[in-house]
Amino acid sequence: MIRPINPDSPSEVELVATRMRLTLIEVLGEEVGGSMYTMQWLVERVRWHLDPAHCIGTVLLAEDETGAILGHTILRVQSDDEVGEHGLFSTFYVDPAHRGKGVATAFVRAGEAWMRDQGMKQAMTYTATNNSRLRNLMESQGYGPILEKNDMVVLAKQLAS
Repeated sequence: MIRPINPDSPSEVELVATRMRLTLIEVLGEEVGGSMYTMQWLVERVRWHLDPAHCIGTVLLAEDETGAILGHTILRVQSDDEVGEHGLFSTFYVDPAHRGKGVATAFVRAGEAWMRDQGMKQAMTYTATNNSRLRNLMESQGYGPILEKNDMVVLAKQLAS
């Protein structure tokens, strides 16, 4: 089941922040990914996505039939000079024991639905060029590279109405 995070649950917010760090470590390595941001900054970043005064965003959680949280994705409306306004998958995480079972694909579908509800015509994610796991997921869902700079790539897809 995919559902929005409970913004009043410190344990859910902290779990997402912890898993954001794990994602950074997986993609960038322990030394860089583990030291890039403090836990306090990561917690505040989760909360930032949930505060309409700062961001049009949400955090979606996947949970199993027991209520265990299997993963998350963070979404927001983004606007920049190069590509204009779009829906952004800011981060994904699926617990390693539950990978390969369709959780990430369910996040993409639910995220795209949320983005369409926000009036977005295009969805994107930014990632390291060497993040083959995310690139394979997104490319299997119709995303393609539109921009590469240094060691980063932007993957995008037009959203059907």
